[in-house]
Amino acid sequence: MASPFRVELVTPERTVYSSDEATMVSVRSIAGDLAFMAGHIPYVGALLVAPVKFISGTGEVEIAAVHGGIAHFRPEGTLVISAGVAELKGEIDVDRARRSLEESEDPDSHEQKRAVLRLEVAGVSI
Repeated sequence: MASPFRVELVTPERTVYSSDEATMVSVRSIAGDLAFMAGHIPYVGALLVAPVKFISGTGEVEIAAVHGGIAHFRPEGTLVISAGVAELKGEIDVDRARRSLEESEDPDSHEQKRAVLRLEVAGVSI
């Protein structure tokens, strides 16, 4: 069984997710997909607009919509993900995300990417 480690997902306004029981966290960075586990080497990297998946030792999975940011795996073994905007799956306003997607005129716009991410994390088909 994988060893647990501490993880925090923070925005300027709040701590979105915090746990001492994470056994794996997967992110999408500008360098590609990454998975962090206890004992990972120190790391700092930029994140894309993408889901972040937190897995605990009991197998519980929590997913967050993270709209870019920084992942920092500290030498003492704590992963801190700092983002300007982040929402857990249960916090996503699906109707608002759908409206944002419909109102977006540019399919490559940041707003459309954020709306698509929110719907994906919420488990809604587009």
